[in-house]
Amino acid sequence: MVSDPKSTFTITELAKEFGITTRTIRFYEDHGLLAPSRQGRNRVYGKRDLVRLKLTLRGKRLGISLTDIREMLDIYDAAHDESEQLTQFLASLRRRREALEQQREDIEATLAEIRAFENQCKRLLDQKPPRRRDAARAN
Repeated sequence: MVSDPKSTFTITELAKEFGITTRTIRFYEDHGLLAPSRQGRNRVYGKRDLVRLKLTLRGKRLGISLTDIREMLDIYDAAHDESEQLTQFLASLRRRREALEQQREDIEATLAEIRAFENQCKRLLDQKPPRRRDAARAN
């Protein structure tokens, strides 16, 4: 459908195209990321919404917050050139990278601590002779 010359789309068509639920699309709509027109009670999405949905999903895959995504999309809509949007995107990417790097450091520290406890437990087990259940019960 993305390559389809069609100019409007239903919520069902968008959901199917992007492999998401209609509820997800409505959620993005509630957060100001999409602004479909209405024909009666039906939502009608245009090419602008399709592009914004595609960029939103890409941003989410990168771990960018919906607030940051909305700000970038709004800048894009208002800007005469892409420099402001690219600057904002670069800042969002930097923040996300820094958060992931911190998470990686935290995970490495936790793994090192787990390995240390595992080694300590193994050493303690190697030092003690095996206890028999009968001897343990007698005490």
